[in-house]
Amino acid sequence: MTRSHLPFTSACLRQLCLAGVALLPLLATASPEAVDRAALDALSGATSVLLQQHGQVVVELYARGADAQTLHDTRSAGKSVTAMLIAAAVQDGLVRRDTPVFAAFKDLEPIAHDGAAKRGIVVEDLLTMSSALDCDDNLADSPGNEEGMYPQTRWLRWVVDLPTRQFARDGGGLGPFAYCTAGVFLLGQLLERTVPGGLEAYAQRRLFAPLGIARWTWSRSPSGETMTGGGLRLRTRDWAALAQLMLRHGAGADGSILSAGQVSSLLRVRRPTPFAMDYGELFWRRDYPLSCGTVSAWMMSGNGGNHVLMLPALDAVAVVTRTAYNQRGMHPQSFEFMAQLLERHLCNGGG
Repeated sequence: MTRSHLPFTSACLRQLCLAGVALLPLLATASPEAVDRAALDALSGATSVLLQQHGQVVVELYARGADAQTLHDTRSAGKSVTAMLIAAAVQDGLVRRDTPVFAAFKDLEPIAHDGAAKRGIVVEDLLTMSSALDCDDNLADSPGNEEGMYPQTRWLRWVVDLPTRQFARDGGGLGPFAYCTAGVFLLGQLLERTVPGGLEAYAQRRLFAPLGIARWTWSRSPSGETMTGGGLRLRTRDWAALAQLMLRHGAGADGSILSAGQVSSLLRVRRPTPFAMDYGELFWRRDYPLSCGTVSAWMMSGNGGNHVLMLPALDAVAVVTRTAYNQRGMHPQSFEFMAQLLERHLCNGGG
């Protein structure tokens, strides 16, 4: 989860570009399947790729010991699942986007740095990475940097005691963007205290079971708190099922799981970011320039170069899982890998 969205530079592409040079002879003579296999094998730490269009599998490959049953740790991609659970809870009338978050933690009082700024934090602030918490995972000296949380026994205690920052809200009522894993963990703990049966039972009943997701594991704190800021492990096809749910405006195979309105709220650009991408509610958005036109993608993204894409214009979803954690260039490599995959299968005679 650490440093999962550092600034991207062209130099970061060097490793993939060198791999691409080696693939040029294959591109001219090999079958598409062979090219896909070579590209996956050349991508550092890549363990799987899955491309679906119109709900059908176009490409599905595994590497480095993984197979269709492997549960992949896609790190911060799990944040988007937390957003989906919040949307379900809003739809079920259990929370609101303007619910004051710290009202759920009165049993932890006294809380350090208590005051109007902290008590004014609402669900929407944490969904859009714009809360008053002094927390930025991309700043090593930030009081709320996630690395300070993991050595603690009780992560919730550490998070609620974080200091706040001073800022002016924008015209939409949001503070400055600051990528904060601790805030997404806090959302999970809000759900733990709010939804019937607790967070994990709610996730199983409300999201996983309706999608046919039967196996998963959550990361936990030393005291057993469920980590909703990353580390959720699912099969590649299950990540694709979550993406398909969003692509289908919340409709599952047996009926609506999320309302179209809730999906629209999740996948609505709320702010630009310093990383050449837009941000919705724990989902990223970026464009992919292809020969068949520039396509917009909503994305779940995590450390290691893990990407789960939803491409409405192509009626497609794509997943790449990797273990290149904290490696320089991990995200640009995955961007380029995905662009080439889409180009081969959905532009050159596909789609």
